[in-house]
Amino acid sequence: MDAIRIPKVEQVAFTKFGKTSIGTLHLTAHHFIFHYREDGEDKELWVPYPLISTVTRLPQNLQGKSPLSFNLRTFENFAFTFDNDSNSSDVFESVRALTATKSIEQLYAFFYTPNPPLPTNNGWSIYSPREEFGRMGVGTRTKAWRFTDINRDYSFCSTYPSRLVVPTKISDTTLQYGSQYRSKCRIPVLTYLHWANYGTLTRSSQPMPGLTQSRSVQDEKLIEAIFQSHWSPESRTASNPAYGATATNLIIDARPTVNAVANSAKGAGTENMDHYKDGRKVYLGIDNIHTMRDSLSKVVEALRESETLLASINSADSTNTGDLAVLDRQALRRSGWLRHLSAVMEGTVIIVKNVHINSSHVLIHCSDGWDRTAQLSAMSQICLDPFYRTIRGFEILIEKDWLSYGHRFLDRCGHLSSPKNFVQVTQTAEPGSGAEAAQAFFTSVQNRFASNEHVKETSPIFHQFLESVRQVQRQFPERFEFNERFLRQLFYNLYSCQYGTFLFNYEKDRKVGDGQGPPPCERTVSVWDFFNSPQEVALNTNPSYDPSLDDPKGRDMGVLIPNTKNIRFWHELYGRTDEEMNGRVHAPRGPEVVGPIEGAEDDPVTDRSTTPSGAVTPSPSASTVPLASSQTLSLPLSTSRSTSPTLERGLHELSLSAPSLSLPTPSSTGHAGRDGISPAGTRSTPTRSHASSSASSPLSWSRSPDILSSSGVKSLWGKLSSNATTAISVAQNAYTGIAKDLIYATGEDNPGSQKTSELRSRDNLRAWGEEGSTAAHPGAAPLPAMNLSNPWATTSGSRSAAKPSLLDENPWGSPAPSNQPRADISPAPPSVVSERLSSLPLDPTIPTIPSRQISRPQTGTQSRSTRPRSPPPETKPAGNIDPLGVGLW
Repeated sequence: MDAIRIPKVEQVAFTKFGKTSIGTLHLTAHHFIFHYREDGEDKELWVPYPLISTVTRLPQNLQGKSPLSFNLRTFENFAFTFDNDSNSSDVFESVRALTATKSIEQLYAFFYTPNPPLPTNNGWSIYSPREEFGRMGVGTRTKAWRFTDINRDYSFCSTYPSRLVVPTKISDTTLQYGSQYRSKCRIPVLTYLHWANYGTLTRSSQPMPGLTQSRSVQDEKLIEAIFQSHWSPESRTASNPAYGATATNLIIDARPTVNAVANSAKGAGTENMDHYKDGRKVYLGIDNIHTMRDSLSKVVEALRESETLLASINSADSTNTGDLAVLDRQALRRSGWLRHLSAVMEGTVIIVKNVHINSSHVLIHCSDGWDRTAQLSAMSQICLDPFYRTIRGFEILIEKDWLSYGHRFLDRCGHLSSPKNFVQVTQTAEPGSGAEAAQAFFTSVQNRFASNEHVKETSPIFHQFLESVRQVQRQFPERFEFNERFLRQLFYNLYSCQYGTFLFNYEKDRKVGDGQGPPPCERTVSVWDFFNSPQEVALNTNPSYDPSLDDPKGRDMGVLIPNTKNIRFWHELYGRTDEEMNGRVHAPRGPEVVGPIEGAEDDPVTDRSTTPSGAVTPSPSASTVPLASSQTLSLPLSTSRSTSPTLERGLHELSLSAPSLSLPTPSSTGHAGRDGISPAGTRSTPTRSHASSSASSPLSWSRSPDILSSSGVKSLWGKLSSNATTAISVAQNAYTGIAKDLIYATGEDNPGSQKTSELRSRDNLRAWGEEGSTAAHPGAAPLPAMNLSNPWATTSGSRSAAKPSLLDENPWGSPAPSNQPRADISPAPPSVVSERLSSLPLDPTIPTIPSRQISRPQTGTQSRSTRPRSPPPETKPAGNIDPLGVGLW
């Protein structure tokens, strides 16, 4: 109590999410309590001191107020503003002294007494190794495993539990020799025996071959016995039937390959598989504790920046409330947090499949075997055993794989805070000037890089485990007895230090202590007593839980295999909405693809699920040509002729296969991320926007592909390359079919002419666009000028019966007669035709053929063709005319 300089301060302004309330601040020995009134109701804010992450004391503002900014470990940020600087200083110094304690026994758990007493008090004995491993079948279903008391006084390994389960064939003497080859003497021991077969999960620390690549025969024999534990230990012969057929025994090294090999320089390293014949090794590439800490820090920084921005907006305009989406999801994505979660989930799936499907054994380790190893081991057991998805089973799992096997909660959670988490920004410039902001910035940077010794061992490993459990719970909501609130309450009590469960590093510290008095397990209350109280059980029970789905004879036998791509931020934990952190979920038109994209087959950009029935038909008055820019080109369609069926089919297929590279519009992107990718590293399914006008593309994507990312490049070029052959082939087939489909027509002013007639040879046809020529046969109408319209049009206009015109054969195909009927095609003056052609772009899907030239007739000269042939008599070309409307070379 001597650290409290001022126990009570009145008229304190409390600001959170841009909303300010006035109340009274109380300082106690283990909490600060803020009483305030909001929306006509009296409210209280209780904050245990260990829950404080950082406190920043800012200089006085222009109004003479002194603010204190608080950042909590539960991702809540708020500020207290005091009327005078002395009160701000007293509160700041008091909170720093009460938070940065030097002894663990000064934490709240050693002073907390439930009032009224909790109905249960057996939380410290909820986990019994003999009962739990007996439930799995050790000693009953199989005799291949045994309990050993080699560590009963924690002299064999101070970081391991007192009761260990090892192969029956391995003696304690072998264990003593083998422990010298494993870091911290953490030998491979059993943590789970699968109920469906005799597959096992064992865990250890890294071996220590060093640069000399030394080996340990005892360690090799121990792992060999683990991998052969499906055989009966009484008779080990190849002819005896096996309890389960092992396909692949795995040694899972959770570290990146480079990190594992680099540890050889420090005397450690990884297994040389030449000496472990019964298994294979897999590197999972999960980063170390420092990378995880930095990743979460970026998430926290993005959350704080959004609150600062929202507060500034609300202060400038009181009409704007918290409805604004100011959280930068790209910053969340760049943090890499979802990528780390995905790596843990991918390793979990590998382990689950190998144990359950392959009936094999898995040995898991990282460096020391208490961080990444605990994550993978616990997550795998949640997926393998329905018991661990119940409230009691989940509590036993945490006691077994996290508490007893030595996850360093005290160091990783940073319960003993440091005074360096409390920053004072000195005022050396005029208030409100830019120099003041610069001074505050440089002060924070200097404090950040001065010394990181106080956070060197901290890392959100258990937090990451809880968030991974939430991913599986969200994918299988009916398979967990506990709900999301249970996990969130567990996270809160991890840092509140109100209970003694998560205060220590090892089981020895919890059950023995320093020997100067009763052990901590007798002096503190277990967190499971709180969670098992009737009131909490009622709040934490999942109403949709259906245990019948975990029937061993059911479809999945109670084993869950989560989707490693469906990874999203646990938005409830961060105090945000799902849309704010993960983006709006759009109803997919095709198969939904969520999470990181590994290949072109997973990329929604290459989704071609749109069927011809669902294709959008452009307006008959215009045709759109997709361009490699944000604009689309609208081309007028001629209404004077009908498009051939072959050309329609070919162009329709071409439009479906050709990619559209138009940029997204604000209306199409909606509330998705800036590039349409959700921050979970997930990619939202693209939707095609329907064309409602002549200026919209028939098939336009709702967003442009992210060509700056690796997956975006793969998607863009993969789509272009996969459609190149198809596009060229379709175009060539379409133009080849023109000669067969284009038909002649006669005019109504010549009633004696026939409505249809056979195609004539080239000698009997007039030149392109020439009017007033002699008819090919007596009685036929004069050949009018040819009308050329956009051949890319997929819809036909109204047919005109004014004057017929004749089309020549396909210039890219061989001249062959056809029996197709002629169609009525209205004429158009050459000037109009030339103007239309000048507005047509070159078709990117039609390759340029230098060796093949299209005739360029000039007035008064004879047109040349690639094929030597006699020109028609009295042929006078009418100018540069492209018969197909695709541009001249």
